Amino acid sequence: MALLVPPEVIASLNSRLIWVLVFIAAVVSRIISRRYWTLIRDISGPFWRSFPSLWVVSQLWKGHLEAEQTRLHRKHGYCVRIRDNEVSVSHPDAVRQLLHANIAKFNYIQGTWYAIFSLPDYHYVNQMSEMVPRRHIEEAPYDVDTVLALFTKAIDKYSQAGKPFEFSTWFTFFAFDVLGEVTFSNSFGFVGTGINIGNAIANTRSLALYVAVMDHYTWFHNLTLGNPLLSRLGIQPSSHIFGTCLAAISARKENPEVRKDMMQQWLDTRAKYPGRMAENEIFAAAVANVGADVDTVIAALQSRFYYLLRYPQYLQQLRAELDTAQAQEELTQIVQDNEAQKLPFLQACIKEIYWFQNSVPSPLPRVVPKGGMTIGGRYFPEGVIFSINPWVYHRNPALFGGDCDQFNPDRWLLGDTKTMESFLIHWGAGYNQCPELNLAHFKITKITATLIRDFEFKLTDPKKEWEWTNHFTFVPWGSPCNVRRSF
Repeated sequence: MALLVPPEVIASLNSRLIWVLVFIAAVVSRIISRRYWTLIRDISGPFWRSFPSLWVVSQLWKGHLEAEQTRLHRKHGYCVRIRDNEVSVSHPDAVRQLLHANIAKFNYIQGTWYAIFSLPDYHYVNQMSEMVPRRHIEEAPYDVDTVLALFTKAIDKYSQAGKPFEFSTWFTFFAFDVLGEVTFSNSFGFVGTGINIGNAIANTRSLALYVAVMDHYTWFHNLTLGNPLLSRLGIQPSSHIFGTCLAAISARKENPEVRKDMMQQWLDTRAKYPGRMAENEIFAAAVANVGADVDTVIAALQSRFYYLLRYPQYLQQLRAELDTAQAQEELTQIVQDNEAQKLPFLQACIKEIYWFQNSVPSPLPRVVPKGGMTIGGRYFPEGVIFSINPWVYHRNPALFGGDCDQFNPDRWLLGDTKTMESFLIHWGAGYNQCPELNLAHFKITKITATLIRDFEFKLTDPKKEWEWTNHFTFVPWGSPCNVRRSF
């Protein structure tokens, strides 16, 4: 017996089918237009580049965008299309014309990608999240010695107890506390107590992953966890930084011994030039100072010690240089920056890590301005997004030599090192380089020199490699060491 279907049901099904087919056709047409009907259709890249952000976000979620980008550049050359309107570039012209650009002359705009760094919400625009280049804020004098002295005492306790020392944990403590001293004239208390206050380590890693993904969907972030209403509830990934800064600002008001720290400089600037800094901009600067600097310093410090321990010939060479300087009474108890600058192999090791394992192995986007731009002989029209990944750029054999996949500090002591140094973009370059570049370098130099001179570190399991992911910043863990004092 045949099943009879009422005509109105058939009509309804046909109508729905038509709408489904129309939707599919619209999606396919959109994909084809993004892929082929564009002035950058000739630039090769991954298949999923036709879908906005899909390929980039999937690689960030996996945790090693930098490795896949490097592979694609070695396959396709200086330019790789990674999104429908974004091109990853590794040509020297890109760094000169984009990162080192004369902002006043060209008026470049950063990609909307940077807006995610407005913490805790989009009302708090800071130097990193500002898409139209603006002023710089003066840096304050640095007070690192107090925290570093506490840090060496903490290592001594591990040495005496024979317990493994975990760099990723303690460098996080160190980074937070130095920022507290520099910004608020008071450390947060991580190093002194040895406590992971407010579960800062896990929260920092969660924030890195969140930023890596959501910076491609800032419109959704602003509607949800970046919304000012939710920031009042303190439930965003950045809430631990927000709360930490609020507590530090309150404590600073009660501290009669505040120095000319960053907070004071911002307050003085606002008092002298009320139109230059609003009250929320001061708070935004403080939050960005803590949030942006911690990850980069952790990564840079841990990389230095990890690679020196993995390549003991360089560790021995560095220790010999430090021992000689110490014997000649050229170093103080806490090695000072001016003392460390006189040690050529120490500086070579620091540059090698900046280059080899840079802290931000992710694309840094810029929008091509009016009139277009020519990179490597190829013209790009206005509105195209260029992105420069420092990791990919540093892995360019044409710039850094055929051994650019190998760790070798000696490269900075031989040949044309000035040209190589001009190509270093480990923390960005130009206007939007890391806001606390000088402070970060200052900390890294002092702690590296002091700890390598004073202690002997050995990986607890030399055969086990560390683990790390790339979630905008390079996030390492898993390299515990045995330690004993040597000086």
